[in-house]
Amino acid sequence: TTIEFSLPRATEVSLVIFNLLGQNVATLADRAPYSPGVHSLQWDGRDYSGNPTASGVYFYRLTAGDYVEQKKMMLLK
Repeated sequence: TTIEFSLPRATEVSLVIFNLLGQNVATLADRAPYSPGVHSLQWDGRDYSGNPTASGVYFYRLTAGDYVEQKKMMLLK
C-alpha cells in the first residue's frame, strides 16, 4: 500500500497504521523531517515484528506539523 502526501513547507511527519481495535500495528515515519513537495511511504502489510498482518480494514494517521489526517484502507491478500 502506498500512501502519498504533499507538504507545502518542511515539517516533521508521523505516519502510523492502526487496526480496527485501535492498536498500533506499524509506524512508517516517526517525527521524521520532510522537505516541501510530494512524498510517498509504503506499507508492506507487516507489523512491528515483521509478521504479515491479516486481511481487513486498517487506518492510518498522518501528522505533519499541526495537520492531522486519518483515513481507512483495506488490506487484501
